[in-house]
Amino acid sequence: MGSATSELPSRRTPLADAAETGLKIVIVGGFGVGKTTLVRSVSEIRPLNTEEVMTQAGMGVDDTHQIAGKTTTTVAFDFGRISLSETMVLYLFGAPGQERFWFLWDRLFSGTLGAVVLVDTRRMDDSWYAIDRLEHHGTPFVVAVNRFDGDSARHSLEEIRQALALPGHVPMIDCDARVRQSGKDVLITLVDHLYALATAQEATL
Repeated sequence: MGSATSELPSRRTPLADAAETGLKIVIVGGFGVGKTTLVRSVSEIRPLNTEEVMTQAGMGVDDTHQIAGKTTTTVAFDFGRISLSETMVLYLFGAPGQERFWFLWDRLFSGTLGAVVLVDTRRMDDSWYAIDRLEHHGTPFVVAVNRFDGDSARHSLEEIRQALALPGHVPMIDCDARVRQSGKDVLITLVDHLYALATAQEATL
């Protein structure tokens, strides 16, 4: 899958002096779902990537079914940053998708305010582990369906919700991880969800 590298800044964007709130967000999902691409497309700084070329050592270990054109893979995590306003900054961590790197996830979840579960409808079963771990940690999350060419006509959001057995309060959104504005819409959906949860919790105090 291509990435919106043409939209990345050529120089590091300084963090605004007015920034007061830094929020840690984790992007999780199956192998090859587009997590690295999403971080690259929205980050206002040149993102830190730990991608390595896939070799024969991974054959039979990493399932490349339906993503035969994938030649690199994340082996630790991706990191990027985006300012939603003058005072609110999101720090983005993209988790590796292969099962052999899942042991890193619990450490990445430490201090996380919320998460995005990126879903590829061609490999929906790969989303189960991400959802399970987030629910285990009690981490609020939204589900973003990364629409590949021709995918939008195949599965509606409601069909995907049912397939993943997601409760009604979990927000879902279509996206294209290659498009900066689409990625920003996903993050705004997550921030709105976190704000709604915080407001509801305050109302019960």
